Amino acid sequence: MVIRSINPFNSKTISEYTEMTPEEVDTIILETHKAFLHWRSTTFDYRAERLSKMSTILIKEKQNYATLITREMGKPITESKSEIEKCAWVCQYYADNGQRFLQDEIIITEFSQSFVTFQPLGVIVAIMPWNFPFWQVLRFAAAAITAGNTIVLKHASNIPGCALELENLFSKAGFPSHTFRTLLTTSNSMESIIENRFVRGVTLTGSVEAGKAVARKAGEMLKKTVLELGGNDAYIIMNNADVEIAACTCARSRLINSGQSCIGAKRFVVVKSQKKRFEELLTKHMKEATMGDPTDERTTVGPLARRDLRDNLHGQVQQSINQGARCLLGGFIPEGPGAFYPPTVLTDVKRGMAAYHEEMFGPVAAVIPVKDDVEAIAMANDSQFGLGAALFTTDIEKGRKIAINELEAGNCFINDFVQSDPRLPFGGIKESGYGRELSHYGIKEFVNIKTIVIK
Repeated sequence: MVIRSINPFNSKTISEYTEMTPEEVDTIILETHKAFLHWRSTTFDYRAERLSKMSTILIKEKQNYATLITREMGKPITESKSEIEKCAWVCQYYADNGQRFLQDEIIITEFSQSFVTFQPLGVIVAIMPWNFPFWQVLRFAAAAITAGNTIVLKHASNIPGCALELENLFSKAGFPSHTFRTLLTTSNSMESIIENRFVRGVTLTGSVEAGKAVARKAGEMLKKTVLELGGNDAYIIMNNADVEIAACTCARSRLINSGQSCIGAKRFVVVKSQKKRFEELLTKHMKEATMGDPTDERTTVGPLARRDLRDNLHGQVQQSINQGARCLLGGFIPEGPGAFYPPTVLTDVKRGMAAYHEEMFGPVAAVIPVKDDVEAIAMANDSQFGLGAALFTTDIEKGRKIAINELEAGNCFINDFVQSDPRLPFGGIKESGYGRELSHYGIKEFVNIKTIVIK
């Protein structure tokens, strides 16, 4: 089978690759296991030195990496550069903090010594999506490799160039051979990969369906998993919110990566007193976005990653309109080449509509009117997802209590949009998955938390 990299801006083929055979895949996993037997015995200083070098390389070659991302999946070039900068940050973060995070934990007992030590598991398989081709991989890999694991990457099939360049990046940074390897294969091979006896854990960022399939197989094999799945993030505009700040922030979040972000704002739950003004301002900000060539620094909305994704999004929009939603902006497939979809605002979205329940992976905002703050919280939680949530209020103490005690999500932000940060744990609940990445929580996901007792 041929794996093709296709530019979503002009639909031209960038490159073609031959899918690896099952035998080639097994050989790579074996090589990565052998590399683990050496890598786990290296010092934290040795690992940190290479992570720091990787951070330096990412900044030095930022333009080249960003251009590759933009060509393969259509992200506006300014955002591709920001993605690479964030990758450099997470690499340096674990270089600086990894040893501290994994130092032995002394436990006072009646024994002469008792403590907890954190030891690597082995080969970890990473199944990653196309929307943040470098960041999704390195936010997991920087932690896992610092802990002493080795990594096999199965990246999304539409970005093989990014997948191979990530392997080259580890090589350039001086990591030993086979510490990080890329598999050019399709999702059809995942069951056999998870079954491989040298694979000790699996992390996946992707759809709910993919997460369930991986969890089933990994559960059958009794292998640890971390899943970061879909999101349908609700942003609550409360009765006392600063509506101008809220609308500007919500539009910005909705348009990040042309709307293709698991933690992008998607459902805007607005109390009745704020609805008219919020709709006006949100529509204004969404309309001001510049859609076009993603290699142009002025572009803020590029094409979606594939035409089928664009067509599916349009189907969700049309279904919602047919169900009674009103379209204030956009809502059509533009003429011309490229997988473009314009910034779109739907309002009067209600329960039962596609825009209410389903993840809209593109630049589509769904405004959900409610009578008061109490109903707003109930509507925000009325979702099978639980990745992120945000609320806008001038009463910070009230907002703090709601975020802590009432919002059902793994990440809750007040007066800002939800975003990942190497210093903070990231992950979801419900059908948004389980486990955490980033911070000291993320580095402890793929380790053996081992108790040691000496009498």
